[in-house]
Amino acid sequence: MLARRVAKIGGNELDRPEWVAACARALKRVEPLVVVHGGGQAITNWSKRLGLPVEKRDGVRVTTPEVAAVVEMVLSGPINRQVVTALRAAGIDAVGLSGVDGGLLTARRAAGDLGHVGEITGVRAPLLESLLLAGLTPVIAPVAPDGGGVPFNVNADQAASAVAAALGAQELLLISDVPGVQVSGRTQQELVVTDIEGLIASGVAKDGMAAKLRAAVGALAGGARAVRIGDLSLFDGPAAGTRVVAPVTQPA
Repeated sequence: MLARRVAKIGGNELDRPEWVAACARALKRVEPLVVVHGGGQAITNWSKRLGLPVEKRDGVRVTTPEVAAVVEMVLSGPINRQVVTALRAAGIDAVGLSGVDGGLLTARRAAGDLGHVGEITGVRAPLLESLLLAGLTPVIAPVAPDGGGVPFNVNADQAASAVAAALGAQELLLISDVPGVQVSGRTQQELVVTDIEGLIASGVAKDGMAAKLRAAVGALAGGARAVRIGDLSLFDGPAAGTRVVAPVTQPA
């Protein structure tokens, strides 16, 4: 079995072509891998242009069926193409996919009054395995069907977490423009999963960072071997960023 990583690229940073190019060059150093991308700012921009509501609750986009159609159009279209193009320019043999393609992802409606927002219920891991074995790098837009209609809008961190768990990934890298999880102004080297909900409840971690931390917990629980959160300095060494770890089990 290939030793591989799953990398999630933040949505806001995708508006900065120079950051995307630098990220692609960095990812070249950690092949083989699967890439999952967001695209929240582009979705917001297109929604405003089309006169559609832009509303978030606890960092999650409230998604009407009309907004869901925009999410699919933007993530599976120009954003996915942008990421694939940057990776290929960096020498990575990338292929773009949405969660709909080949039944790659399946989802159900998420809890809460969020509209057409989903949570991942299944990942077709053998499809990703076959692409990796062929030397290809899958680049996934996080939209996923429930069996009919417009695909659900799925949080990209949660989608990356589900993919990392399904593949038993060597490492999940949650990459954005912050150096890691900050507590009292200091970037934490390591967090234990049992600390996560306390950080969220206290407001130390909120919105996007809360989503990343919960994604880290889910990935480790599902079979990923390691998770790190940070910026492009993650590629400077295995100690960079914030590592999220399972609690050490004491022998009986």
